[in-house]
Amino acid sequence: MNAASQKLTRALMRLGPAILPFADAATVELPLGRLLRLALFQVTVGMAAVLLIGTLNRVMIVELGVPAWIVAVMLALPLIFAPLRALVGFRSDTHRSLLGWRRVPYIWFGTLLQFGGLAIMPFALLILSGDTTGPLWVGNLAAALAFLLVGAGLHTTQTVGLALATDLAPAHARPKVVALLCAALLFGMMASALLFGLFLAHFSPVRLIQVIQGAALVTIILNGFALWKQEPRDPNRTQTAPQRDFRSSWRAYAGEGTARRRLVAIGLGTAGFSMQDILLEPYGGQILHLSVGATTALTALLAAGGGLGLLVAARWLGRGGDPFRVSAVGVGIGILAFSAVVFAAPLASADLFAAGVSLIGLGGGLFAHGTLTASMNRAGPEDTGLALGAWGAVQATAAGLSIAASGLVRDVGGAIAQSGVLGEGMNEPAIGYLIVYHIEIALLFAALLALGPLVREDARTEDRDRIANGLAGRTA
Repeated sequence: MNAASQKLTRALMRLGPAILPFADAATVELPLGRLLRLALFQVTVGMAAVLLIGTLNRVMIVELGVPAWIVAVMLALPLIFAPLRALVGFRSDTHRSLLGWRRVPYIWFGTLLQFGGLAIMPFALLILSGDTTGPLWVGNLAAALAFLLVGAGLHTTQTVGLALATDLAPAHARPKVVALLCAALLFGMMASALLFGLFLAHFSPVRLIQVIQGAALVTIILNGFALWKQEPRDPNRTQTAPQRDFRSSWRAYAGEGTARRRLVAIGLGTAGFSMQDILLEPYGGQILHLSVGATTALTALLAAGGGLGLLVAARWLGRGGDPFRVSAVGVGIGILAFSAVVFAAPLASADLFAAGVSLIGLGGGLFAHGTLTASMNRAGPEDTGLALGAWGAVQATAAGLSIAASGLVRDVGGAIAQSGVLGEGMNEPAIGYLIVYHIEIALLFAALLALGPLVREDARTEDRDRIANGLAGRTA
């Protein structure tokens, strides 16, 4: 009986990684329970992103009647902190703490910033909408402060959280850890979007206060649980922490052979995948005449493709694959995906459009996983925060600017086309959208050009290592 139980246990342990996504990301140094707990910070980041970009975008314009230009400015405010992610990561690398922590103080204060911003946000939005007997500038100021606090907290928490994950995970497990963290972000976005939609189905000011402040409470609870007993305390770090200034550290990091090209590739690829974020659903409804339910399902297709991309990238990289090659394959799939979306309009094919959306998610998942893993691999033990902060700064800034530009390009391009300047054949409602999608294809081609030398450089490095190992083996 004992032998049979042991055999069954061993069989189940072998089966677990095969049937449970990311079960094989666990290691002796970072067990699965601890890893899943750490990933909760990504859930709260996803929740905050959906609240800002999705839920409040609609609530402020439709239910509260806030002018669209004010909404656009408020939603853009968190981007102010995106370029500072490299500085935040650097500070966490060199932090001197009497308690012996480097990452925990930054993640916790980032959490408090998110909590504070979400706590005051509903009241600020109600004043901003004109529901007050006082001066309206108070609403503008309070709403701006709330969005700035949430943005600063979000960027700080994610940057330093990724650095902590890199510190804790052994090198061979990092691709799978990255996939799990990205999947947690996707889960947070999807689950919170469904819950926010459910809770705000019958809108009222009181319900808005409850939902946003509930999100603040969930944020501080989940992040506190995620941090519990994660980073080992080392009081001696106060004396041994390196004394470096940001400028010289950045110069050394950016001066590394492929660092600038890597950041350029990340920026181009992210912009190429992100411009469609606010246009796919309107494109499906206005051009392909899809129902509201059908266009809403596009979000699920995009997320499903992204999840599949993360899984494929994790397995590929786990077997020793080159992260830049994974990223390049993702970019290639993205080019095919946007081509399918473009041809869906003249062919009036909803199926081709759905396939294109799924492939956008797949390519984006491969690209994001590959570039983040490459950044982790290039980070030394003393500059992990700086390296991941640089990745986050470029990625977040490129995504924000490209999303903002896409709406402007669509409106201006569509207006020019419908004015007849481009000729009768171009006077179609789809032209504004198609201009954006062609720009995305061009950006992805540019990203491929930037990635090419990086793939070759990695291949040469692997060849040199293989030759060196062979010589060492013969000598031994």
